Amino acid sequence: MRVELWIGEFLDRAALVAADRVAVVDEPAGPGSLGAITYAEMRQRAAGLAGRLDDLGVAQGARVAIVSPNSARFLISYFGVSGTGRVLVPVNYRLNAAEVTYIVGHSGAVVVLYDPEFSGLAADLDVPHLVQLDGVDDAAWFEERDPTDAPSVERAEDATCSINYTSGTTANPKGVQLTHRNCWLNAASFGWHLGVSDRDVLLHTLPMFHANGWGMPYSATAMAARHVVLRKVDGEEILGRVEREGVTLMCGAPAVVAMVLEAAAARSAAGVAVPGRDQVRIVVAGAPPPRRVIERVADELGWEFVQIYGLTETSPLLTINRAPPEWDGLGGVERAARLGRAGVPAVGVEMAVDADGEVLARSNHVFESYWEQPEETAKALAGGWFHTGDGGHLDGPYTVITDRRKDVIITGGENVSSIEVEDCLFQHPAVAEVAVIGVPDDTWGESVKALVVLRDGKDATEAELIDHCRRVLAHFKAPKTVEFRDELARTATGKLQKFRLREPYWAGRDRAVN
Repeated sequence: MRVELWIGEFLDRAALVAADRVAVVDEPAGPGSLGAITYAEMRQRAAGLAGRLDDLGVAQGARVAIVSPNSARFLISYFGVSGTGRVLVPVNYRLNAAEVTYIVGHSGAVVVLYDPEFSGLAADLDVPHLVQLDGVDDAAWFEERDPTDAPSVERAEDATCSINYTSGTTANPKGVQLTHRNCWLNAASFGWHLGVSDRDVLLHTLPMFHANGWGMPYSATAMAARHVVLRKVDGEEILGRVEREGVTLMCGAPAVVAMVLEAAAARSAAGVAVPGRDQVRIVVAGAPPPRRVIERVADELGWEFVQIYGLTETSPLLTINRAPPEWDGLGGVERAARLGRAGVPAVGVEMAVDADGEVLARSNHVFESYWEQPEETAKALAGGWFHTGDGGHLDGPYTVITDRRKDVIITGGENVSSIEVEDCLFQHPAVAEVAVIGVPDDTWGESVKALVVLRDGKDATEAELIDHCRRVLAHFKAPKTVEFRDELARTATGKLQKFRLREPYWAGRDRAVN
């Protein structure tokens, strides 16, 4: 027997086995907050969203974009949109209006759901259906309907589930087509490795637009775990939710860990208890955090630190580093050093490193293609392996990421194309040459730095160039610092030698990523 893998069945199962259990605790301060809803209600609201799309003739395969911070409605959309055969397009709300417009247009979205905070981003979108997620404008979109009244859905596991746009080495973001098969198997593998159960309480510290929340919304829903929505990341607020809601699991970039540690230190200094000891698992990715940070998670929080490695194109799970029982007797420093590696292959994943030192991967989690970009797809999947663009090596079964071979900087968990920032700086009349690189940053992992050669007779200040970029790009893409140079290191053929430009900033470190 063969049954098509379909992410909609995760919510169907949860509503069947735990109908009256609280499924979601929405952000109390969010516009039109839904409060606490059960799995039965969550499924009915997903059916309401699907029904509204049916009423408007939005067919299977049509794209529905959402521009929103974390919310119960976003969580419901995974199932009301993708779970009923449409394609969800989660948009990074930190992008500027031009970038959002590009993604909506490039994906061909016919519906855009947007949070009121980002009405400015939505103002110029030309789509048939533009819906504000405020509890009023969207009331008919998330009303409770009987799921058994819905038309049947043609399930095909190779159908596109979502298109997730990611910044890479091209100026415009690429749309990563993830299939139901990709997302289902990623969710199952992730949940298996983390031991997700119906007793877990997942705090959404990771933006839901990031590779579909790394698949955690699917994993946690499949097991009928409780979701706690966090609209904005704040260290003390995270500790408060752990305390009030009994949170056991969360995911995020190293910047989230830094915020939590800072808030915990403030609590300890004030004589206030830090919650979650021997209770919370925190899963970190985006960049390998410093070893001292890993030590502090254990010492100061008493939480379990788990590191994963992956990309949007891999759904995202490739490797996982969760301390095995063989490490139980290790001291904190040695344990942290071992946890600093990217990890061992997840179930169903093969990892390799080619002769040039690029990390390769092969798995059922690897994406179908880039939306309407066949040449980019062919390059990424050349030779039957996914080319990550990261440099590294294998340490036994462990993958170790040591460098970025592609022109991408990861700051606060967000990808920044250095080429895009360079293009922006070249538009300034005073700039003759520029190289944009990532440099270590204790809070954000890496920060964007521009090395600039000015034109003869022209002047510009650091602040002026940063402001120029912030007017054109999303703010997280703009350089944090600008350094002026007389010349930039180049090869005999005139090619920039970025590895030489980066070397001084990474000196004394055992890897050129942070």
